[in-house]
Amino acid sequence: MGASFGEFFKQKRIALGKTLRQFCADHELDPGNISKIERGKMSPPNSEEKLKEYAQYLNIKFGSKEWQVFKDLAAISSGRIPEDLQDKELLARLPVFFRTLRDKKFTEEDLKELIKKIKES
Repeated sequence: MGASFGEFFKQKRIALGKTLRQFCADHELDPGNISKIERGKMSPPNSEEKLKEYAQYLNIKFGSKEWQVFKDLAAISSGRIPEDLQDKELLARLPVFFRTLRDKKFTEEDLKELIKKIKES
């Protein structure tokens, strides 16, 4: 996933062959706001409806893996946990997980291995 919401948005727009101004003109969007989103100076929208609208403009199919990445990046870039992961039991365990990450000073390789183990379970 690596990129921020803004970087992902910009990559998708560029893949469409659109400049910022062209993209915004085509969809009646404010170029200043979209520029701020792409540069991470403004948070992505919280509204799923607005995210769906942007996704449609970027040719991201609703329900696809790419849509899930788009939605997850929007939540993460806004400092939120994605809605589908807001399980009470999971949320209650997050502080322990965060403390462990801080105390252990995981390397990038350690984190990759942890992700691999989580995916396997």
